[in-house]
Amino acid sequence: MFRRFLSTLGFLSRLAPARLMDEADMRRAMFHLPLCGLVIGACVCAPAMAGLFAGQPFIQAWLCVLLSAYLTRGLHLDGLSDVMDGAAAHVDPERFWRIVKDSRCGTFGVAAVCMALLGQVLFFAEILAHGPAWRLVWVFVFGRACGVSFGLATRPYARPGLGGLFLSGASAKAMAWALALALAPALWLAPMAGLAALAAAGIPLFALYRLVRAVGGVNGDFLGAAILMGELAACAGLVLASAD
Repeated sequence: MFRRFLSTLGFLSRLAPARLMDEADMRRAMFHLPLCGLVIGACVCAPAMAGLFAGQPFIQAWLCVLLSAYLTRGLHLDGLSDVMDGAAAHVDPERFWRIVKDSRCGTFGVAAVCMALLGQVLFFAEILAHGPAWRLVWVFVFGRACGVSFGLATRPYARPGLGGLFLSGASAKAMAWALALALAPALWLAPMAGLAALAAAGIPLFALYRLVRAVGGVNGDFLGAAILMGELAACAGLVLASAD
């Protein structure tokens, strides 16, 4: 299990050596997503937790976003960009998938990435300004729990390829484990944050699910988009809970 965890961490980030994963490992990778989020989040937030640029939440937030993009190789941002580019033409599934596979980035993809990065900086800064930095680690766990839940909901639509193998591991057991890791700390430390994050995540993820049905398929790009949406929803939950 630890070997598979390291393989998944290496596949999703720079925090473990990249290695070839066989089909069995790919099918089990979904189970390790939340723990990968925990490790990635801890590394992303380490400078802020160590007090670097203390009292400067926007600089700390920008550094966290930079580290997140670097450590994940921009994987989820790339997925969001591809999906949003294709969504502009989702009425025609064939055209949608042709755009998604195109390595070039269009207007909608650029706009989506800019909005996501701006949202992360603003949310992170607000969270850092009103509480300890370690709370941000939970954001990365919750985002990947949303990815597992979204994967289970859309698994019947999985397309062939690496994304399809990855999504095939989204089981009820994996989702229960992911939600336990994501919600148990939230319900203990900040119940309103967990509930608000769930509510905030439901809207974009449902829209993403409807897009999957409209285009007749789902791949790894959708999973990356779902993880980013989950992270932003977790941020919204923390901010709303702090406001109360």
